[in-house]
Amino acid sequence: MTGARLGFFTRLLDAGTDGERYRTGLAQVRAAEEHGFASAWVAQHHFDRDEGGLPSPFPFLAAAAVQTERIALGTGIVTLPLDDPVRVAEDAAVVDALSGGRVQLGIGTGGTPSSFAAFERSSDDRREIQAAHLAVLRDAFAGRGIRGTELLLNPAAPHLGGRLWQATFSVEGGRRAGLAGDGLLLSRTQPRDDRQTLHEVQVPIVEAYLAALPDGVPPRILASRTAVVVAADHLDEAWSAAEHGVRRLTRTFLKRNADGDLRDLARLTDTHLGTVDQVVASLSADRTLAFATDVAFQVHSVDPTPAITLRSIELLATEVAPRLGLRTGAEAAAELREVGTPSISS
Repeated sequence: MTGARLGFFTRLLDAGTDGERYRTGLAQVRAAEEHGFASAWVAQHHFDRDEGGLPSPFPFLAAAAVQTERIALGTGIVTLPLDDPVRVAEDAAVVDALSGGRVQLGIGTGGTPSSFAAFERSSDDRREIQAAHLAVLRDAFAGRGIRGTELLLNPAAPHLGGRLWQATFSVEGGRRAGLAGDGLLLSRTQPRDDRQTLHEVQVPIVEAYLAALPDGVPPRILASRTAVVVAADHLDEAWSAAEHGVRRLTRTFLKRNADGDLRDLARLTDTHLGTVDQVVASLSADRTLAFATDVAFQVHSVDPTPAITLRSIELLATEVAPRLGLRTGAEAAAELREVGTPSISS
C-alpha cells in the first residue's frame, strides 16, 4: 500500500447532545487538518440516532469549511434517492464556493430501507430513482438546463461533476462508477459471508471499476476503515469502549452470535484497534488498500472518548501513515481539489 491519501471519516456518534456531537465532530475535522489529513468525510443517516448523528451533511460541512483551510470535505454519502437532486447540487455548490473548491460529493442508494417511507418513496425503486437523480446532478454541474428548463445552477459548480464518487457494494456498481469516470467509495460495512475477508469481496469490485474506467481517467478509490490507535497504557480503556459497538455490529451486520471473545469479533468486523504496531500489522493484511487512492479512517463502532479519538487522529498521521505509505499534507489535499475535471457522463 503506497501513495494513498490519508482521510478521516465520521458518523457523528460521540456522546452528548446533538449540538455537542456536532461541535466534537468539528473539533475532530480541525485536528485532522492540523495533522495533515487530506480529506474529511461525513455520513448521512436519517432518523436512527444510534446509527448516525447527521441527517443533513451540508450545514455541517459549511461549518467545517469556515474552520479549516486545506482539507477536502466529503459526503460519505448523500442518500441520493431520498434527496431532491437540485437541492443537493445547490447545497454542494454553496459549500464548494465557501470552502474554495474543497467539496467531494459521495452519493449512494442508501442502506436503510425503513427510511424511504417517510420520504414517500420505496426502497425497491432506489436504483431507478438514483439513476434519474444522478442525471439531474450531472446536468446541473455541467451548466445545462435543469430538468428540461433553461434554469442553470447558481452558484455554478462546473468542477463538482468531476468530484462525484459512487458508493457501492457490488461488482456491477463498481463497473458503473468506472464507466462514468466517477470515484469509487468502499465501506467497511461491505455485506459478506462471515467466512470471507473484506478484501476478498472488495477486490473484485475494484477490478471491475478499473476495467471499466475510460482511458486517461485516473482512478479514485476510497476505502473506509475503522482504526483506533492508542498507547499501550490506554488499551484496556479503548477495548472497554469498544465492547458495546463491536458486539452490536456483529449482531446487526454479520448476523451472528456476539457473545464470543471481543478481540475475535473485532477481527471479524474489521475493527483495527490497538497500538501503532498492532494497527499497522492488521491494516497491512488488507489487500483492498493496495488499490486505494484514499483511505479514510473512522472510530466507529469503537466510539471511544473524544480524547482518545483526537490522539488516534494524531497517531494515524504521525506514526501509522508513514509506515503504510499513506500521504499527508497540503499537496495531498490539493490533489483532491484539482481533480474537478468534467466527468465522462457530463
